[in-house]
Parts: sequence; C-alpha cells; structure tokens
Amino acid sequence: MELEQLRIFCTVAACRSFTRAAGQLFVSHSTTSRAVSALERELGVPLLVRDRHTVTLTPAGQTLLTGAEDLLRQADALAAAVHTAAEAAPEPPEPPEAAPEPPEPPEA
Repeated sequence: MELEQLRIFCTVAACRSFTRAAGQLFVSHSTTSRAVSALERELGVPLLVRDRHTVTLTPAGQTLLTGAEDLLRQADALAAAVHTAAEAAPEPPEPPEAAPEPPEPPEA
C-alpha cells in the first residue's frame, strides 16, 4: 500500500468519480483506476461499487477511507515537521581542509 494509492483512493471516494478525481489530481483516468484496483487486489476486497457514472464505497472502502485520511494527515504533518526541523537547524560546518602531507624523506 503506497501513500499515492491512498491519496488517489481518497480523492476518488470524495469525487465519487474516477474521471473527476483524475482531473483534480492532474493524472489520467487509467492511473486512478489502476491505483484503486491495485489496492483492491492487495487487500483482497472490493473497495468501491462502480456504476456507469459514479462510484460508492463498500463497507471495506469506508473503513479504508477513514484510516487512509488519518494516515495521510499524519504523513503530511510528519513531512512538514521534518522541513521545519531542517530549516531551524544550523548549517553544518564545512569539513576542515586536509593538512598537506609531509614530504617523503629522501632515499639513501
């Protein structure tokens, strides 16, 4: 299960349409369809009921949606915290320049 698959799934669920979700995410319809199908294969359960023009969540899909939304919020918060920590940290010091090697003693 990849975060990108979960983002796509959540968007499809919110839009109730693969086509609208694809447009919102700036990806192709087939990308949204493949991502959801991959999740369904991996989990071994249908997540959506597909109609000609809309989709609805199955009970398993509703469970995944709730957990995925929480997980994506945590992932976004973690990424923001990492960026904040990186911006607050002082620049690492430059490595010291290597001292010149002493000359070899002449051979006798």
